[in-house]
Amino acid sequence: MDLKRLLGDEAGYLLEHRATGIPYDKLQLPGTDFVDRVVALTDRSPAVLRNLQHVFDAGRLAGTGYLSILPVDQGIEHSAAASFAPNPAYFDPANLCELAVEGGCNAIASTLGVLGAVSRRYAHRVPFIVKLNHNELLTYPSRYDQSMFASVKQAFDLGAVAVSATVYFGSGESMSQLGEVREAFQRAHELGLFTVLWAYLRNEAFFKDGVDHQLSADLTGQANHLAATVEADVVKQ
Repeated sequence: MDLKRLLGDEAGYLLEHRATGIPYDKLQLPGTDFVDRVVALTDRSPAVLRNLQHVFDAGRLAGTGYLSILPVDQGIEHSAAASFAPNPAYFDPANLCELAVEGGCNAIASTLGVLGAVSRRYAHRVPFIVKLNHNELLTYPSRYDQSMFASVKQAFDLGAVAVSATVYFGSGESMSQLGEVREAFQRAHELGLFTVLWAYLRNEAFFKDGVDHQLSADLTGQANHLAATVEADVVKQ
């Protein structure tokens, strides 16, 4: 694979950058033994370890220690029409799962409604991750908040291997979101599901002098640390 050609003008920046803040030998890097080497030492139950290893062993990246998860929350977080109108076939939840299967994804992350509609047909073919909370788009003016649309028990019952949620760190509602997510993640681990957190920064004060500090390393790093503190097993930043 010609990575330089695929990355284009950003190839040098992405491939030649050398971080100096933390020594390389202090990092817990991805690998074929990641669950045994890192996660097995935690308080996670054997059922959580099994489900996490199952996802690492699925799809085209199986055995590499890397994950490729297809996230589809269009219809709630994003307008379904804006996303799927150019290709209406993907209004059908079955086609989304087929895309994950044929694309060789390790898992598909979507809403309770999408995954519940096709669980008996696909839960055994591609690992399911149920997104528990969402920021619905009908409230005006829009705000940085998340509401629970599903319970952990519902995700467990439809055959999911994991649950996921979003916290908008920095928003006025972040503390309540964090409390809800912490309780949900505790329940997920009790039922043997692993947990995924979308750790996003959302606050207009983070924009200063034309610079978006929501992308800065210190702020995003703190969000990641908070995600790990509520025992998120995977963090999306």
